[in-house]
Amino acid sequence: MKPLSADRLQHENRVHQDTGGRSEDNCGLGFRPAFLDFETQTVYPCRFANGMPAPFHVLDGLPEEVVIDRAPSGRVVAAKATLISGFVRNGFFYTRTAAARAAAEWRL
Repeated sequence: MKPLSADRLQHENRVHQDTGGRSEDNCGLGFRPAFLDFETQTVYPCRFANGMPAPFHVLDGLPEEVVIDRAPSGRVVAAKATLISGFVRNGFFYTRTAAARAAAEWRL
């Protein structure tokens, strides 16, 4: 499995376009972007580098224990391959696919 990177996030956004599996498609339903480390079962809400909550998936606010590469500027280039992008809603983690399925059902 490849490390989590901006390229992987962009690919996932293309795959989930217009499905409810992207931040811009499901934020109105209470979903907040997050990452799940399936190795440790730790959920990391998405944050900007300054710690402020991010409205979309961004790598720069991830903690050091999951970052595997940084650019000279300090930006996160890659994170652990065990991270899955998804969403948190009411204390539960949803994969992008699960969020898309839930969004489709709730919009009926």
